[in-house]
Amino acid sequence: MIIPNRYNSQKIKNKMHGRTRSDIYPGLEVDIILKKDQRSGKKTRGIVKDLLTSAAYHSRGIKVRLEDGQVGRVAEIIF
Repeated sequence: MIIPNRYNSQKIKNKMHGRTRSDIYPGLEVDIILKKDQRSGKKTRGIVKDLLTSAAYHSRGIKVRLEDGQVGRVAEIIF
């Protein structure tokens, strides 16, 4: 039997990967994947300015606009 903990719970897993909208907010430091970098998976780091995805959850990551104007899907939240 697997006992849920902070390393294997689904909520923490989603939070680390930026798939849940409620975990992302303006001012948060994140890594995003730009549309042009989807094939390579190259990540771009920045600060969230706006949340563009209206859904509570997105399987490929919540779409955001960074303070420098770049738009992409959150790949990882930086702690």
